[in-house]
Amino acid sequence: MGRKILFITTDQMRFDAIGVNGQKIARTPAIDALAANGINYTRAHNQNVVCMPARSTMITGQYVSTHGVWMNGVPLPEDAPSVAKYLHDKAGYKTALIGKAHFEPFIDPKQQFYESQMARKGEHGPHRGFDYMELATHSPLILHYAEWIRENDPAAFGYFYQNLNEKFQVNAAGGGDTGACQVHFNPVSREHYHTDWVADRTIGWLASVGAEDDWFCWMSFPDPHHPWDPPQSELHRHPWRDTPLPEFYPGSKAKIEKVLADKPRHWMEWYRGERVTNFEAPPEFRACDMTADQVQEINAFTHVENELIDEAIAKVMAYIEKRGWGDDVDVVFTTDHGEFQGEFGLLFKGPYHVDALMRLPMIWRPAKSAKVAPATVARPVGQVDLAPTFCEIAGLPVPEWMQGKPMPKSEAEAEKQKRERVFTEWDCQHVDGTTVGLRTIYRDGYTITAYLPGTIYDGTEGELYDHREDPQQFRNLWNDPAYAKLKSDLLADLKDAEPPARTPRLECVAPV
Repeated sequence: MGRKILFITTDQMRFDAIGVNGQKIARTPAIDALAANGINYTRAHNQNVVCMPARSTMITGQYVSTHGVWMNGVPLPEDAPSVAKYLHDKAGYKTALIGKAHFEPFIDPKQQFYESQMARKGEHGPHRGFDYMELATHSPLILHYAEWIRENDPAAFGYFYQNLNEKFQVNAAGGGDTGACQVHFNPVSREHYHTDWVADRTIGWLASVGAEDDWFCWMSFPDPHHPWDPPQSELHRHPWRDTPLPEFYPGSKAKIEKVLADKPRHWMEWYRGERVTNFEAPPEFRACDMTADQVQEINAFTHVENELIDEAIAKVMAYIEKRGWGDDVDVVFTTDHGEFQGEFGLLFKGPYHVDALMRLPMIWRPAKSAKVAPATVARPVGQVDLAPTFCEIAGLPVPEWMQGKPMPKSEAEAEKQKRERVFTEWDCQHVDGTTVGLRTIYRDGYTITAYLPGTIYDGTEGELYDHREDPQQFRNLWNDPAYAKLKSDLLADLKDAEPPARTPRLECVAPV
């Protein structure tokens, strides 16, 4: 019997969403306990700041350019390598994914993809190396969660926020008390909301596993991704009027515009509603119209969602202890990408390589039997390192097709591994033909982003931030003569860090 693996992900969670990383409002004792007894990575970055590319990196252990899922709507090929399949085939692990997968597009009118077909066929895999999949997204649409809602609470099917409008565009309708974009009062009962559902279905699958079996279970929560519509019965936890504005919210429009004016043009254009550069942002949403009250309400709803996730994790951890697995389960916790949540006066995400979207909560709590001392690691790690870490836990060699390496268990080990930089990339083509390409590294307390030639930029533009002097990333040093030598050095390092690109380029077949 080896070490079992519980891989927990949320969707669109900020680094500072949990107590151990500075959160003062939402209570996250279960997640904080994982950090207290494990390794907390305080400079973990994604390799892309939206769902499908990030999740494809997690399952393959490859950079975005290599696995080829360069934007949402590009399906990960069915023959793509999978760490779940590797664990299953090479070490006999039982494997499951419960919750949000999103390796394939959600919008699938031609029924091309098994993720969207599975529930309608009454099937649960196998798929991508997982023996069992039971899938959900933020609203009950087409997946197993939808079928479960139809059977167990058919009225609740209409309670959730409608993500898409009649034109299949991301809905910009507002709700709640403030009319905030994608905020909604949801009368669904807590036990029928997808957060508790994911935990309960995870426990259900674990109950089917033999006591001596090794297993890899990916428990994937759809929250706190927009729309913000947690069970209305839980909103009493954080009444929005009593919830302070986040410290990262700049405040007045004058201050917001002053900050954005120092950045490349698409920042301000998106704020003013002049250009949309990402499918996930509702075309009709204008950040410049967002009020402080709306930021308060969105953040209050987010805190509620994060507390529900924490309590769901506690429920699963209690079951693991009950089964007698407490000493032999490694738990890895992270998210796919962040969320502006009012930072820079913005909402959602897109081609903006700053900490709000790139920097992730990431925790590895090794099994007690591994006898690993708790630690905090400040050197950079990435999602590309998750799959190799699972291989190390399972006692397997890291296969050649993985491009990361097992995460360090201490700062000294990180130094020995020469952990100096982490790489993030973005490519996107919007419906009007707009293209944006970004290449970024974080190194030595600096973030540098080079803009690729496209329909907006000619390839000479970029961003450079000094996190020690400017942790909010307000001051863009790209054109500052005092930083010219550092900029040149970082750009050379960035070029060396670029992974090989997959050819030919995969086709984008859907917006999400």
